Amino acid sequence: MKIVGLQKMTLLDYPGKVACTVFLGGCNFRCPFCHNSQLLDGTALPEMDAQELLTFLESRKGILDGVCITGGEPTLQKDLPELLAGIKALGFPVKLDTNGYRPEVLKDLVGRGLVDYVAMDVKNCPDRYAETAGLPGLELGQIEESLGFLLAGNVDYELRTTVVSPLHDKKAVEEICRWLEKLSSKTKVKRFFLQPFVDRDTVRFSGLKAPEKPELSEFRALLQPCAETVIIRGI
Repeated sequence: MKIVGLQKMTLLDYPGKVACTVFLGGCNFRCPFCHNSQLLDGTALPEMDAQELLTFLESRKGILDGVCITGGEPTLQKDLPELLAGIKALGFPVKLDTNGYRPEVLKDLVGRGLVDYVAMDVKNCPDRYAETAGLPGLELGQIEESLGFLLAGNVDYELRTTVVSPLHDKKAVEEICRWLEKLSSKTKVKRFFLQPFVDRDTVRFSGLKAPEKPELSEFRALLQPCAETVIIRGI
């Protein structure tokens, strides 16, 4: 297990909980706006092993309420179930961040009771998904399978889109909403977060920026027909 980073305390990453965030290396997407680009190719040096993490968590009982597992893309890690089982054995709820491209792993982890909350990225509308994920020709079958699994209420969840100009506009957001309505014909999305892009030194591409606040508010209104709650996170 390659643990390449640890944020020892956060009030933001796991809604309603004081948590730590564990970063795992490697990703199968190449989103141009990614903040964690140093984790993409799996060459980032590990900061600790699984046992060191569990020892840290043991010392934080009564201080932390949960653990967020992020990346990179955590579902690529073959030892992920064992890590999550160790965390759960200590009594911590687990939040998993994922791009949704490995639905079989997501279903297995939830089915085994190893994940309590899932945050899945919705990169963009179907027509612009491959571009936004940085993978020309990307097929959406796996993405839709993961979305369908979450929308069916198998585990507590949120969907989230990092909104970036020029990748996201009014038309794209309208199409995201129609897509989700099609996938969840009998229910609305439970929670949808819009996350304005923030430029950092680790972002590999230039020319990207966050939409202005009035545009973000318009995006929020466009998503409300397909979601119970739409929140702009970070402003």
